[in-house]
Amino acid sequence: MSSRSEPFECHWRPSRRLLALYLLSLGLAVLALALAAIPGWAQAAGLLLCLIHAGWTLPRAILLSHPSAFTALRHDGRGWQLRNAAEGWVAVQLRPGSLALPQAVVLQFRRPGQWLARGLCIPADSLSRDRHRRLRVRLKFARRRWAPVGEAQSGR
Repeated sequence: MSSRSEPFECHWRPSRRLLALYLLSLGLAVLALALAAIPGWAQAAGLLLCLIHAGWTLPRAILLSHPSAFTALRHDGRGWQLRNAAEGWVAVQLRPGSLALPQAVVLQFRRPGQWLARGLCIPADSLSRDRHRRLRVRLKFARRRWAPVGEAQSGR
């Protein structure tokens, strides 16, 4: 294994499995709305909400085509950073709800100055097998992985 103080960086691509799971879930939601014994206006509203959710989620979280979609993660002496096309590298604080599983890495993070935490899923098929394993190991064994932004650098 590489040194813990050695910088780590990974860039991922859109996941076909995540896209398939999302489209399956969306299809089941639309089917449930169609089969539900509810008024037509409620079915139409539910369908509209499903389409709005798909329009928001697909480019930002699954296809990674939106400028604000995160596509890379870096860990170095300054702490954890995520990258998107709109802002470049952005410092983040990982939260304890993050998971490093063989099928997917789920990051729960908070950006400085923001109150709410956000989530990010990095499925195993979006990185090479070796890079995904290295990411899981880094997340499990990184010192001060929950440290607020700025404290990772100072070592407090």
